[in-house]
Amino acid sequence: MAESLENLPPLREVIQTYDLGAKKSLGQNFLFDLNLTRKIARAANLGPNTHVIEIGPGPGGLTRALLEQDIIKLTAVERDQRCVNALNDYVKPVVGDKLEIIEGDALEIDPADITKAPRAIVANLPYNVATPLLIGWLQNATAYESMTLMFQKEVAMRITAEVGTKAYGRLSVLAQWLCECSRVFDVPASAFTPPPKITSSIVRLVPKVLGDDQPAIKTIEIVTGLAFGQRRKMLRQSLKSMVPDIQEFLKACGIEETLRADALSVDHYIKIAKAYEAGFNSSEMNF
Repeated sequence: MAESLENLPPLREVIQTYDLGAKKSLGQNFLFDLNLTRKIARAANLGPNTHVIEIGPGPGGLTRALLEQDIIKLTAVERDQRCVNALNDYVKPVVGDKLEIIEGDALEIDPADITKAPRAIVANLPYNVATPLLIGWLQNATAYESMTLMFQKEVAMRITAEVGTKAYGRLSVLAQWLCECSRVFDVPASAFTPPPKITSSIVRLVPKVLGDDQPAIKTIEIVTGLAFGQRRKMLRQSLKSMVPDIQEFLKACGIEETLRADALSVDHYIKIAKAYEAGFNSSEMNF
């Protein structure tokens, strides 16, 4: 299989044949360096029984690297019909049923609905939809063994940020609550065609096995939205619309009312969310 894939035409030739100029409207930035795409595929640490989902394969640089891995199947979701045609014409005949190509918008497709477990997502995500896609997948994080994703470096730093840092925020809390998150390596702008104006980073997220007593994701989103929406203010101010007596509420949670949003750990936010759900009805929320 690997030998057959190596006989595929160079990616630049595929681009020319199928007129695959990157479209800004689709957030396309293509990776041609197969050594780099193989590095990404290896970083995903995929198992032999894994069904892999790739979002936005483009001309297929990362697709080739993933198909070289010992996996059961790769399902590629692509909006651009030009890229769908190219993959169907020059990759599909070589690998057969190991590759499935779905033409569609990843924002409207649940990867868990189109693949069997165990499954993993590996993707060079379009920058303009990367964060919404991640948040959507986190809603059902345990459906995946892992997610190995490329983001602009700024977003990657937010996902993996430590408490008390400038990058620490809503996305940090949500991602780190549900997954073990690590920034694996950076990818320079020069690796892409066309080169973006920013550096990119590979982030690997491995979902955690959490207890049944977890708060609703919606509650975490509300609490972090209030706290980080006024991150320079003390919690007694930023969270005061949550409950009638925020000072008493925070005291009951064992949290200092004078702290600010970026001083609270993920566990603190979970504690606040649980306490809120235990003592207040959603109809009493005042914001």
